[in-house]
Amino acid sequence: MTIPFPQNIRCRSNARITVVMILAAIAATAKGALGFEGVPGGHMPVEVSVPASTGLEAVYVLWQTDGVRASFTASDASAVKWYRFSNLGGGFAEEINAVSQGNTSSVYLTADDAGFIIESGNRRQCYWIVNYALHGCSLSSLDIAPDQECDRTALLFGGQAGKITYFTINGAAQTLSRDLNLEYNSLTYDEERHQYVPVPVSVTLESAEDVIRTEAPLCDTDFTLSGDRFLEAWGMEQHVTSPSFPTPAIAVTTTATQTERSNDNEQREETAMGGSGPVEVTFSAAVTDAVIFKEWQFARDQTFDIIDLRIQENDVVHEFDEQGTTYVRFVAGNASGSCDFYGETYTVFIGESRLDCPNAFSPGASEGTNDEWKVSYKSIVEFDCHIFNRWGLEMAHLTDPSQGWDGRYNGKLVPAGVYYYVIKARGTDGKNYKKSGDINIVRYKESGTRRN
Repeated sequence: MTIPFPQNIRCRSNARITVVMILAAIAATAKGALGFEGVPGGHMPVEVSVPASTGLEAVYVLWQTDGVRASFTASDASAVKWYRFSNLGGGFAEEINAVSQGNTSSVYLTADDAGFIIESGNRRQCYWIVNYALHGCSLSSLDIAPDQECDRTALLFGGQAGKITYFTINGAAQTLSRDLNLEYNSLTYDEERHQYVPVPVSVTLESAEDVIRTEAPLCDTDFTLSGDRFLEAWGMEQHVTSPSFPTPAIAVTTTATQTERSNDNEQREETAMGGSGPVEVTFSAAVTDAVIFKEWQFARDQTFDIIDLRIQENDVVHEFDEQGTTYVRFVAGNASGSCDFYGETYTVFIGESRLDCPNAFSPGASEGTNDEWKVSYKSIVEFDCHIFNRWGLEMAHLTDPSQGWDGRYNGKLVPAGVYYYVIKARGTDGKNYKKSGDINIVRYKESGTRRN
């Protein structure tokens, strides 16, 4: 008869978290657990934990179910009732005859997958039992598909490892994973070493169809498929390996690092990369094995329609000495041109030039305070400065705008007074500077005793 269980029937009393094995030839002795007798070949049934939302205590996978006896232990076995349900769910469960012996109630299984509801007193427990003979796994061959994508690899699977479906107490179809294991080698980026290094990859598959797709490996490799977990539990795990796969997939990781300057007289630009020129930037690219074509591209056009400079190296140190914005990216491709890579675009901005000259300083008066004459500058790429006393004798010659004059000549502080500078310079924007003027040395202190 069909029992009037509601569609939302709730049977589960607790959730198991682990997958355990139970002995086939021994009936369960703990109350509320299922035992099995007469499983062919002595293969131990596999108990699989399932989500609490299924309403099931567990799913059992048996090597074969036809003629196997399932048993349930209770304090009053004669009062235990068994109901069987199909993919329609527990609302359409039908009572089946059970045999009681001592404190054990048991029923004989058929060859079909089925669900069971067991009533013991005011408690109901629900299970789904899978006949593995209907879902056998055989791994015969694994080949490389002729057509491949850059990010996904397609394998041609020969054999049988289709989806295993069980049903919740409400008749919802769920997939019971076979936990097939697909293993191969790939590469992963090591940030500390800034290179790609070998790494084994293991992918768990619920089932396998004619075509298996997985993330493309970044190095040449073969693929090994093994399983399933039920055959593994029974000591019958199968393995199949593909021919070697020459990967077309590529990956690149790029970095850009600007050489920092700490010149206290250089005016700064508020920009992510660049600023006061000239600016030195180190560009570096880590590439995977299949990369054949590669180059850094430099352009004033953000769309790279016109490329001003191409450098076919992984690592490039480039000096930006012209005012304006330059865009830099790394491109790469494999041998066949079927897979390519366009990296992050780095933006380097060099500001317009500026050159300001102070007219006084006080060497020896207060150490660390205004004791060196320096220009204030931004984006100066050429610089030549001569400093003279009033008789035309050269006191100092500066060839870099970051340099300064400490008020000394031949290692000794010069007297206070007026000195003169003559500067020729050029900025990143092409502006030429010709400057000259006075330098006043004030508050001069000699030998720590005399001050002029």
